[in-house]
Amino acid sequence: MTDEKTEASPPLPEDQVEYSVSPGLAGRLARHRISIAITSYQSGLLYFVGRNADGGINVHQTAMPKPMGLCLDGPTGLTMTSAFQIMRLENVLQPDQRVNDAFDACYVPRRVHVTGTLDAHDVGMDSAGRAVFVNTRYNCLATTSPRYSFEVVWKPPFISALVDEDRCHLNGLAMEGGRPRYVTAVSRSDTIDGWRDRRADGGIVIDVDSNEIICTGLSMPHSPRLHRGELWVLNAGTGELGVVDRKGGDGGKGAFEARAFCPGFLRGLAFHGNFAFVGLSKPRYKRFEGLALDQRLQDADSEPWCGVQVIDLSTGSCVDWFRIDGKIAELYDLEIIEGHACPMAVPPYSDEAARLITLPPEGGTVPAGI
Repeated sequence: MTDEKTEASPPLPEDQVEYSVSPGLAGRLARHRISIAITSYQSGLLYFVGRNADGGINVHQTAMPKPMGLCLDGPTGLTMTSAFQIMRLENVLQPDQRVNDAFDACYVPRRVHVTGTLDAHDVGMDSAGRAVFVNTRYNCLATTSPRYSFEVVWKPPFISALVDEDRCHLNGLAMEGGRPRYVTAVSRSDTIDGWRDRRADGGIVIDVDSNEIICTGLSMPHSPRLHRGELWVLNAGTGELGVVDRKGGDGGKGAFEARAFCPGFLRGLAFHGNFAFVGLSKPRYKRFEGLALDQRLQDADSEPWCGVQVIDLSTGSCVDWFRIDGKIAELYDLEIIEGHACPMAVPPYSDEAARLITLPPEGGTVPAGI
């Protein structure tokens, strides 16, 4: 891993990956006692970006089956959507314990619920402790079922039937008070794959409580989040982080106010204090064809990023960053882990998972290594 890049570097070989960071990222993580969890479905990896014992950046990666949505689950847990599962990972370490004398949090899959392939995107935890996730394949919000693949929690009013057709590409979920409150979709289409023809300006935000569309005209919106009373959304097709008028504005038109531009397709948003942590991805097929982001990057003479940018909400400026170059080009979600400097995770169905045995504090200690 390298520090800040000062000039363009030659392309990496296709099978290589390079990480680089801004000079201030390690200090920022240290001051706020945080680390970052990131999912990349393209590479099948869950990343933790933290700090090592020398104060530098540590990047830990764990193989996961198509990791997607990610949310905090209580003080010690993370819930994640994956290829055909909803997975809960638990930090099994006590505050004074370490793995390999380095990692102060170790996330182990403790509950794995098999749903079948639903193309599950964002996930949140409701007040009853249930995982509520975006079931993109069936155009609804869903939760797990002890017998069936899922139970429907809510579906958009314009979706006429619960069918195995991704019609509107429902993707993002914002929770409020332990219940689903806002969702994003690429369009309001009610035919199979109808959203693909509406990527440029068909995006919407829906109020789950009222079933009303409160914002229209967006380009592939993702990752709605509530922070300090404002509804934040990533307008991915334009590369903009911004806020949506929760009252709907002028009939839903023009209710999105851009606060910052980031050079990539934006998915994954978390906040810590006055800073937004924004996930960026590169285009899947060399260009963002049909999206305003493509022209905006050309106008700025800029290349798209894969990584995370830290945005100061007061100024809209990028103050720190973590960048990935090489074969990994797409991220999906991220979360801020508070109180841990150097987290790690253990893959399910791995030798590490088989060997790692933990007991309650009175019954034993964590092994020195995995």
